[in-house]
Amino acid sequence: MVTRTEAAAATRSALVRAASELLDEGGPDAVTLRGVGARAGVSRGAPYGHFENKEHLLTRLAIDAWNSLADKVEQLRAAPDTTPGERLEHAVLELIGVGRRQPHLYALMFSAPVDDPEAAGAASRLENAFLAIVADVVGEADALRYGALLMSSAHGIAGLELSGHLAKEKWKTDGDQLVRMMIDSIRSGVGNTDARA
Repeated sequence: MVTRTEAAAATRSALVRAASELLDEGGPDAVTLRGVGARAGVSRGAPYGHFENKEHLLTRLAIDAWNSLADKVEQLRAAPDTTPGERLEHAVLELIGVGRRQPHLYALMFSAPVDDPEAAGAASRLENAFLAIVADVVGEADALRYGALLMSSAHGIAGLELSGHLAKEKWKTDGDQLVRMMIDSIRSGVGNTDARA
């Protein structure tokens, strides 16, 4: 028999899944509590029992996205048979990949309220996981500045791809190649021979 707590958790999960689908289909404007409830197949009032308002629901999507990406980056760092440089390349491409697959979610991740403690914690978790991979390549002392360079570059690549301004026909390169070039440049500038493996 399903308990009330389990039923509530299942409803909340269905609402979040429905909101994610609506976001992917039409952006934040397509996400309404009424529309989410209809998509999830629950009563009209159910979404209001789980989320204060639309902004609260959208923040939940951003939190889940940050945590999902942090999980992937943490798994990359623990991946056997990969070099630090390969792990870093994959981590940067994971971030860009969210922008490629789910552009509305990607934009939402960078517009989540900074004053929400759970959102800030989820973003920090990803940041720390990413910086650990960066530190494996450049060392702890330089991790922050190289991390900022890589994150801002990844964000720029994702934005240019989404807007259509990184056309391979024009630039004779693509986002993946730019990431490789950037990481190769960083590794060649770092005096850590292990990082060049």
